[in-house]
Amino acid sequence: MKKFRKVLDGLTTSSPGGGTMGSPSCGSAAGTPTTAPTPKEIDVQETLVSENFQLCKTVRHGFPYQPTALAFDPVQKILAIGSRSGGVRILGRPGVDCFCQHESGAAVLQLQFLINEGALVTACADDTLHLWNLRQRRPAILHSLKFNRERITFCHLPFQSKWLYVGTERGNTHIVNIESFILSGYVIMWNKAIELSTKTHPGPVVHLSDSPKDEGKLLVGFESGTIVQWDLRAKKADFRIYYDEAIHSVSWHHEGKQFMCSHSDGSLTLWNLRNTSKPVQVTFPHGKIQKDGRKESCKPILKVDYKTSRNSEPFVIFSGGLSYDKAGRRPTLTIMHGKAITVLEMDYPIVEFMTLCETPYNNEVQDPFAVVVLLEKDLIVVDLTQSNFPVFENPYPMDIHESPVTCTAYFADCPPDIIPVLYSIGAKHKKTGYSQKEWPVSGGMWTLGSHTYPEIIITGHADGSIKFWDASAITLQMLYKLKTSKVFEKPKPSEGRAAELVDEDPFAVQMVSWCPQSRIFCVVGISAHIILYRFSKYDANTQIVSLEVRLQCESEDVISPSENENNPCFSEPHSGSHSPQPHHQHPASPGGGTPEGVKDSALCLKVKDRVVRVPPGYQAELVIQLPWMDGEPPQQISSLDINSAYGLLAFGNCNGLAVVDYLQKTILLCMSTLDLYGAADPYQRLTRSPRRNRQSTSEFCMRGLSNFYSDSKKRIRTSYQSLTELSDNQQSVDMERSKSPTSVHYPTSLHNDPRVLPEPVASLRASHCSPVFYLLDNGYASRRAMLQQLHGVTMYSHDEHHTATPYCWSDRESRENSFSRSRSSSVSSIDRDTKEAITTLQFGESYGRKSDALPTPCLWVGTSLGVILVIPMSIPTDQDERMEEPVTIGPSGAVLMLKGSVLRFGFLDCMGALIQSPYEVWRDLNAPEDPDRPRKRKLVHYSPSSSQDTCGEGHLAIVCSERQAKVFLMPSQSCLFVHNITESSFVLRADVVSVCNSVCLACFCANGHVMTLSLPSLRPLMDVSYLPLTDMRIARTFCFTNGGQALYLSSPTEIQRITYSQEMYDNLQEMLGELFTPIETPEAQNRGFLKGFFGGNAHTFDREELFGEAAAGKASRSLAQHIPGQAGVEGMKVAASGAVGELARARIALDERGQRLGELEERTALMMTSAETFSKHAHELMLKCKDKKWYQF
Repeated sequence: MKKFRKVLDGLTTSSPGGGTMGSPSCGSAAGTPTTAPTPKEIDVQETLVSENFQLCKTVRHGFPYQPTALAFDPVQKILAIGSRSGGVRILGRPGVDCFCQHESGAAVLQLQFLINEGALVTACADDTLHLWNLRQRRPAILHSLKFNRERITFCHLPFQSKWLYVGTERGNTHIVNIESFILSGYVIMWNKAIELSTKTHPGPVVHLSDSPKDEGKLLVGFESGTIVQWDLRAKKADFRIYYDEAIHSVSWHHEGKQFMCSHSDGSLTLWNLRNTSKPVQVTFPHGKIQKDGRKESCKPILKVDYKTSRNSEPFVIFSGGLSYDKAGRRPTLTIMHGKAITVLEMDYPIVEFMTLCETPYNNEVQDPFAVVVLLEKDLIVVDLTQSNFPVFENPYPMDIHESPVTCTAYFADCPPDIIPVLYSIGAKHKKTGYSQKEWPVSGGMWTLGSHTYPEIIITGHADGSIKFWDASAITLQMLYKLKTSKVFEKPKPSEGRAAELVDEDPFAVQMVSWCPQSRIFCVVGISAHIILYRFSKYDANTQIVSLEVRLQCESEDVISPSENENNPCFSEPHSGSHSPQPHHQHPASPGGGTPEGVKDSALCLKVKDRVVRVPPGYQAELVIQLPWMDGEPPQQISSLDINSAYGLLAFGNCNGLAVVDYLQKTILLCMSTLDLYGAADPYQRLTRSPRRNRQSTSEFCMRGLSNFYSDSKKRIRTSYQSLTELSDNQQSVDMERSKSPTSVHYPTSLHNDPRVLPEPVASLRASHCSPVFYLLDNGYASRRAMLQQLHGVTMYSHDEHHTATPYCWSDRESRENSFSRSRSSSVSSIDRDTKEAITTLQFGESYGRKSDALPTPCLWVGTSLGVILVIPMSIPTDQDERMEEPVTIGPSGAVLMLKGSVLRFGFLDCMGALIQSPYEVWRDLNAPEDPDRPRKRKLVHYSPSSSQDTCGEGHLAIVCSERQAKVFLMPSQSCLFVHNITESSFVLRADVVSVCNSVCLACFCANGHVMTLSLPSLRPLMDVSYLPLTDMRIARTFCFTNGGQALYLSSPTEIQRITYSQEMYDNLQEMLGELFTPIETPEAQNRGFLKGFFGGNAHTFDREELFGEAAAGKASRSLAQHIPGQAGVEGMKVAASGAVGELARARIALDERGQRLGELEERTALMMTSAETFSKHAHELMLKCKDKKWYQF
């Protein structure tokens, strides 16, 4: 417990490395003289210490990105999927979901379960074998074996064997002891396997399997078409098959007398061991006979499974084999059952499939019941027990990437009633036609932990859809899907340039804002549109109201009051004294008509202007659109906030700010950023001279419009595709941590001399169409490169003006961007262009001016130049008045400054408790009217701590920018604490979050550091180098939430959740599922006397006798290197924390063993009794027949 006391003297403290905050930036905008307030003492007890924080990954959701391998344990009933990036996902029953990562990052080639042993073998592309221990909640590598001279191509582990067969590219087969992970001296060399007369190399080993009839016989398949059955005891080949076509896979009949091969020409061959000179049967399942009598050429059959069934014909299941002439056909899985052939078309290419059978023994009737099909972007399971082969309903969230994810939001500790409501609405739209049987992957154990609370993840997608996910208790389940495209008419490509620019994904979601308490939901789209939704349990007939807001004009366009009067985008300019002026309100008609003063106005999308029937759930109420102006597209919306208690919505872009009253459907404010300042502009920018030629500032305006549109379209698609396509670009330009720019010192001259003006930068007027989270430029190369990739438009931030060598895109731009440190206020400064973006907005109860005694509704505005504006508002409190009386917005109040563009606001009371924004309690506007209980707006306001006598004690405002954080005391506007977060990088995401019954500031930097700072003192509590930013996807989707959690899109198909709370880290073991559960291995079927006598001596085969060091000797040390597992401290902690579980399992196993011993004792007693009875009867028979002659019988 550390207590912080600070006496305020009304003067702003100077920030390290920054200039002193002078009166121009802190004075009242209304012209009130600055007076020193009475000193106050802030007494905040901070409870958070660094021991409260620990960063680690918790769980990964979604489909494994770029899958490569598949395995299934038929006893434990768990599934493993390997990926190209070295990841392994292990899935069981819902809740049992584990992600493991090979440190090397090498692709996983093959997976092999040690069936019912709680272990998994992975073979990777770096020719290393790994043994994973699955008997702990977080699997760890026990052993690794690195092959030095040969490349691994295929592995096979027989059931209940500890010897792993490993085939290599050279054609050799090695044998590895699974327990010790040491190579045996027994090797099947390729030149011994084939005949000496063979002149060519047989190629790599593509198949290994032991004969179901005799475990001492190993079938080796080579790529060239050669198949050898190797007698392991005699160390010689039983037979050799030489076939003309290359082999892709081999599958045995369970009796061990036949096997089937799939080939590169689309054929299947069936071989009988009695006659291996030619195949018993050759079939081309999809190759028809042409008119000339020849077969159609077919694609390779990549894998075949030959499975017998006790009650029906055998199943032959294979992938591929279609004829080449059928172009455009989708990938297929073919199921041949007797004479019936069923072709299942897949949406994506098949990576691997596996047939699930009732028995783990390969020498028993297989009885297949399902097929797991791993596709490039999906996982499906087909039910084989029904004739129409339906698929099972997948309980895992494998469709996150159904449309590329463009934004995310994470809400922890939601109202408990919101999840059941969303689920009940979403359940009505679920697909049907699934198999009625239970999901076959049902292994592991998972229980709802005690440390759970309602959590919701929202994902926005490129097709305009929104998905709500239940993320409680580290699981993920789809709740509800909303399609924003239904608000608009279907765009036609021929409808002008607006459609031309965004015809691929015109509805892509760029940003979302959600109030769980009032259930109001806002969506910002790529086409410069905002949709406001309200939630209702009833369907309704509604007409969507549409508003046009013109934020296209810039400071250079406001050249005289006469021009300004004709442009409804701006309020009247402030008078010379900058006293508060009444603001013009601009109610817009539902149709959003175009005023005569604005020419060439076009909307990117057309809102449905008719009454539409909307189902229960989220129903659109208002659409706000930014139109094209003067042949230029609207700039993308960079910030948004909505407040249900005020009934207001605010948004901004790089041109200005707009505030909309969504209750009255009117535009309250629409101003350029520069006009918001009035006299309080810290940069003292001047209005641009009308004589300035606009073309000189825009490279694109110098070209014809046709060139502009085509260039913009090309740039948008390139930028957009790089962020949404399912390809992981690991080498994004200038984004590796190793290329972090050096620190740039922040000069003090900017604040000391108000005459220093920002330097002009060529304005690249590209389109607004970018589906990414808004990031702002800070002037150095990597930041500028990131921005160009994100937006295709140059943005400015506060730090840009202090960079000695700004990054330039062309020689011409370099000349225009040349830095001048002239401090004179000469005429040249008039030509300077400063395009200041609105980067963050937040409504709340605050103090607009120093002289305010009580808090009032305010809008906090943050800009890309590090400026904070506080705009006071007057909102009628009575419900009837609120719907009729106008909301008035005063001129800008407080003006504060930071280094770097502003990212986040937060508010604390004077006791250090978080102040939530006021909200309206949800009410269903479509519910039937109750005359006894009329529906009224119920508002909830968070007042300061009850220990304060009055509300006039003020509050603390936390402001975080991309470089530093500051804490201000309101209303005195005094800066209490300053912390420079980073000098060499910049903050991408920051949030004020609740952790351990307290609050802190959490930050994620571009160099991969995750940091937490105490509040209000801004003491560093945690700084972990977690994740180097190598992809823009991470920057776009990273978000913090309460409870010490965060998430980001780790790949185009997967969401990674992390925790930075020590409490959750400690409880994580309890929350994760158990992958391994003690299950008795099913007993093998009794083969019968005759089968056992004539079926070979498979059970007498002792591999240890053949492959052990005593018989086979030691393998060459240079062939493979053994690497002991490095589970590390975390693995030790996991093992320690899992000790109780292990003891419990051991106790259960002991009880089961005792029970079995008891049963065995009873059976033994019965056998002894039976034996005594038999002996007695035999003795009596002997006495009876003792004296008889042979001829008397």
